[in-house]
Amino acid sequence: MAAIQTEWTKSSWKNYTALQQPKWPDQQKLDKVLADLAELPPLVFAGEIRTLKEGLAKAVTGDAFLLQGGDCSEDFSKVNATNIRETLKVLLQMAVVLTYAGEKPVIKVGRIAGQFAKPRSSDTENVDGVEIASYRGDMVNTLEPTKEGRKPNPKLMLKGYYLAASTLNLLRAFTRGGYAALTRVQAWNHEFVAQSPMGRSYDRLARQIDQAINFMNTIGVPTDTPQLNQTQFFTSHEALLLGYEEAMTRVDSTSGGCYDCSAHMLWIGERTRQVDGAHVEFLRGVLNPIGIKIGPTSKLDDVKRLIEILNPDNEAGRLTLITRFGKNNIETVLPALLRESKKEGFNIVWSCDPMHANTYTAESGHKTRNYNDILSEISRFFEIHWAEGTIPGGIHLEMTGDNVTECIGGARNIADAELHRRYNTSCDPRLNAEQSLEVAFQIADMIKR
Repeated sequence: MAAIQTEWTKSSWKNYTALQQPKWPDQQKLDKVLADLAELPPLVFAGEIRTLKEGLAKAVTGDAFLLQGGDCSEDFSKVNATNIRETLKVLLQMAVVLTYAGEKPVIKVGRIAGQFAKPRSSDTENVDGVEIASYRGDMVNTLEPTKEGRKPNPKLMLKGYYLAASTLNLLRAFTRGGYAALTRVQAWNHEFVAQSPMGRSYDRLARQIDQAINFMNTIGVPTDTPQLNQTQFFTSHEALLLGYEEAMTRVDSTSGGCYDCSAHMLWIGERTRQVDGAHVEFLRGVLNPIGIKIGPTSKLDDVKRLIEILNPDNEAGRLTLITRFGKNNIETVLPALLRESKKEGFNIVWSCDPMHANTYTAESGHKTRNYNDILSEISRFFEIHWAEGTIPGGIHLEMTGDNVTECIGGARNIADAELHRRYNTSCDPRLNAEQSLEVAFQIADMIKR
């Protein structure tokens, strides 16, 4: 295995073992698509990426909080204005709750506009006695369980690029064109949430914000400012398809540095964070904020080495560790990790992913998560940080603005027998809007403490 190179280029990852890559059937077609992508405009811009990094630097010290959420794996067929708006709406609601009730600025980052690829535990699966390639996300193949549908198609990366561009265009219009104005906080409430306990709590908070804005108007304080009428919103996805990420990497004309312009923030998954792997090699050289998913089997020395490789200058805002231990493992793994990082003086945003390690198969046969398990891991995440004198800096959720029934529990107490009603995910189970809002209120209470 090659050692980490001193000299980095955007293609030096090819000298390393790259896991979780599709077996593209035609190299010439793949090369053509990647060449076309390299000529297309960037999806995000270096200045926006630097702004996000500045915000994340504040989360390192506890002066801001990272809210990262969205789909497990985006579905091409569901990239439309309604779904984009509903996802943004619930993230805006959560951010308002965390900012107003939790009394802390919130950095809003969506798992959106590029979360089209997914890692798999096996390259193939058996469907009705026939072995076919596993579904790796809409940017690689289709969910259709046929040999032809599962054949990796590089042209789907081009489609993913254009859908991401369309999504970003709409997100920018919503967040800068008045939709995200604080005068609209009541209008963000979802119809199916409005009459729920969480919806009523949110409505009370929204009325308090309206009263504060009206008071400002009354005494002559200007309220037509960008701070009240616009919001900053950033995008992220797992940097899985290294050919695509390389093609989207650009040299910034002002700083001369390399930025992966497929998203503002990128993360390395639990299956691809090998110290001597291609994903770490690629991401060590781009200047985006980087996340690393850290699971219960992680070794302390490997995590320290990853931190040193990906953030050699110990730059605040560069690195976010997204812990995904599960409610039964977090108390045995996280404390030692926090103590060692604190001793070394690492500047890290500590974020909790309470979803992935709390997944199980219900009696109905649906893959699901229990709201109480999710909340339990979040609570323990905060409590362990308080005990160790470190900063709980963020939350990472798989959620949607739709009225789905994919995770059991929550205020409506969704039961196993109800999962089939609106089980719409093509990948992992997501919190619906009401459950997401409930999580936000719970976290706000913890932040205030």
